Amino acid sequence: MNYLLKILPLFFICSGQLWGQEPMVIDKVVATVGDEIILLSDVEEQYDYDRERLGTLSDIAKCGILERIMVQKLLINQAKLDSVIVGDDQVEQQLNSRIDYILSLMNNDISQFEEYYGKTVAQVRNEMREELRGQITAEQMQAMVIENTTITPSEVKAYFDKIPKDSLPYFSSEVEIGEVVVKPQVSATERQIALDRIESLRDRILAGENFAELATKFSDDPGSAKVGGDLGLQKRGTFVPEFEAAAYNLTEGEISEIVESPFGFHLIELLERKGNLIHTRHILIKPKINPEDLELAKNKLDSIRTIFLTDSISFEELVKKYSDEDVQSYNNGGRMINPASGNTFFETAELDADIFFAIDTLEVGEISKPIQFKSPTGEIAFRIVLLQSLTDPHQANLKQDYTKIKTAAIEERKVEFLNRWIDEKVLSTFIEVTPSFKEKCANLEKWSSKSLKTGLSKS
Repeated sequence: MNYLLKILPLFFICSGQLWGQEPMVIDKVVATVGDEIILLSDVEEQYDYDRERLGTLSDIAKCGILERIMVQKLLINQAKLDSVIVGDDQVEQQLNSRIDYILSLMNNDISQFEEYYGKTVAQVRNEMREELRGQITAEQMQAMVIENTTITPSEVKAYFDKIPKDSLPYFSSEVEIGEVVVKPQVSATERQIALDRIESLRDRILAGENFAELATKFSDDPGSAKVGGDLGLQKRGTFVPEFEAAAYNLTEGEISEIVESPFGFHLIELLERKGNLIHTRHILIKPKINPEDLELAKNKLDSIRTIFLTDSISFEELVKKYSDEDVQSYNNGGRMINPASGNTFFETAELDADIFFAIDTLEVGEISKPIQFKSPTGEIAFRIVLLQSLTDPHQANLKQDYTKIKTAAIEERKVEFLNRWIDEKVLSTFIEVTPSFKEKCANLEKWSSKSLKTGLSKS
């Protein structure tokens, strides 16, 4: 079985029902793994979540759910023995991300969140915290188990050779793309207008007006504005340096001076400090980019393109000299990284429409005209793209697809390593499963150390 953890979701609706029974029952322990217990409600809640997500689900699916939870608990138990520590800052960062994600699905409507969960955001956050800590601990322990997984080229070839020829996958056309990005610069006039606005807001706050209400009404940060500018509890390194330096120098309840960052102008209030964590809220005022600024940026990029076409400068040199340093591709010679795979190859269907149409008529080595696009933070920018490589649709082979085949081979080996580790730890860990599950779930037989020892003695 593939035991590699897919961390169990935290955002399910609880049911607390027994298999095939409608009446509510008192919760009980259904399994013990070392010092960790698993409650019937843990299984039922995950079952309800899976059923809501996948549709029809048989009761036997609870056997697989219990085993997944047992794997997680085995990892947590071993992490405690090995003194694997998960810091509060790590928990809070992931907790904030998950809460923010749920809110984003609800258009950041706090009332909808509270109606759905029947609790405040703070209450849900507190209930999730320790469960999330356990999940992160299990992830870290699993990473330690499989961290030294390696594979040689000959083993990659052996992995590929064992795949039946009629089962080899077909890969779509793929491209590698380089980019040079230029962002429009704010004019002095628009910068001053934004600065005047935020100075006025600071004066109003100091005169007694409510910070959160002004943030909701005026802040240009749409995510935090809906919650009064609240940025939650965050660790050092979360914010851009200009913001962070100001925030960490505040005392609780203090309002900052005007802070300028790449995003615009900020007012910051420190709400609380917990060790190295700070809880802040802010108001962001972004200077506007006018049409003249956009035209200047586009013309600049067109001139950069002309330099590449007429001079002997390499594309990598062009990137280092002219591209925006804040984009990911800048430190990769201009090569764009596919976020889905982590490598530089994109199937054409994965490309943004503007890039797809820009390269559609290009030959390898040719460069596009300037393209307007929106950055991940919503800012308008321009880029030129270079078609660096292009493959035709083909059946998997070692010459063209070695990296993909190696990745698949390593993943298979990680599964093997983790399965062996689990078998070994079951032999030395106290494990008990309630008869109501043991009798129905054949997959749980392997969790009996007696059956494992018998199997090992025969081998």
